[in-house]
Amino acid sequence: MCLLEGAEDARATASGMAAVASAIGCQLKAGDHIVAAKALFGSCRWVIEKLMPSYGVACTLVDGKNLDAWKQAVRPETKVFFLESPTNPTLELCDIRAIADLAHENGAKLIVDNVFATPLQQKPLALGADIVVYSATKHIDGQGRCLGGIVLSGKKWIEENLHDYFRHTGPSLSPFNAWVLLKGLETLPVRVRQQTETAAKLCEFLASHAGVKRAIYPGAPSHPQAELAQKQMTGGSTLLAFEVEGGKQAAFALENALKLIRISNNLGDAKSLITHPATTTHKNLAAEDQAELGISPGLLRLSVGLEDVDDLMTDLDQALAAARCFLSRPAAICRGTSP
Repeated sequence: MCLLEGAEDARATASGMAAVASAIGCQLKAGDHIVAAKALFGSCRWVIEKLMPSYGVACTLVDGKNLDAWKQAVRPETKVFFLESPTNPTLELCDIRAIADLAHENGAKLIVDNVFATPLQQKPLALGADIVVYSATKHIDGQGRCLGGIVLSGKKWIEENLHDYFRHTGPSLSPFNAWVLLKGLETLPVRVRQQTETAAKLCEFLASHAGVKRAIYPGAPSHPQAELAQKQMTGGSTLLAFEVEGGKQAAFALENALKLIRISNNLGDAKSLITHPATTTHKNLAAEDQAELGISPGLLRLSVGLEDVDDLMTDLDQALAAARCFLSRPAAICRGTSP
């Protein structure tokens, strides 16, 4: 991973959240302050909003797209900036270089969760970030076999901040899981390349499909931050999000009608996986917080696998038809049975 990321040193952890919690917790003390983007995986927000304040570390959440918001949030005691880009699940982007420059101007370190981009499509350290974290459970394993995580940075930061924290708190990766993840790395470039190509085609397919209100993909020209994506990413990611007409009922009907794509909160798998963020990954956020982040009741997140693109389009097409049918006719009729 150091070779892929361009990092001097790293420590592997038992899970992605162990990597996030370690990278944040190892360098902060009571009285310090974190500035973080609002658009984060639910558990990351919990660590920043709930866990760290319980130890006397204050936090401010900002619109990650707005550099002025980052500037206004900085305090003399700010020590850490934290973001993920692209974000989970709405695939917004943060300008990593600009935010890194701002962090350094104020004596803070920037941590980037790079899991959606993978080390192949975005290199935060080269863009100025100080620390990069991954859930290795995702693309690095690539087959949903085991949990893992990793924290990457400069050797000096690792030795002075993470090393002792890591030794004494025990978030270590098991040897067997390390072996599995190393095997996953052997095929990472092949998998990510194919999944990215398929994701781009599926976004184009969904964007023009009846019943889809919007399709979101960083590699698409229609993405609101397409220019930034081209500047700091070399690929559009293996994930996309789309919102269906009819809200939660239609989203659930679509998921239940899928035959090839599986329902799961994981991502980066060789199998295509779909999830409903409002009731899974971000269910602990208040309704107004979900709305602020663009997580509507009809939003679905799709992690694209290695299946044939035509098969995936066929599956999505029939599931979207089933969702439209569900909204307009009795469920039994949509299942092909008499009411």
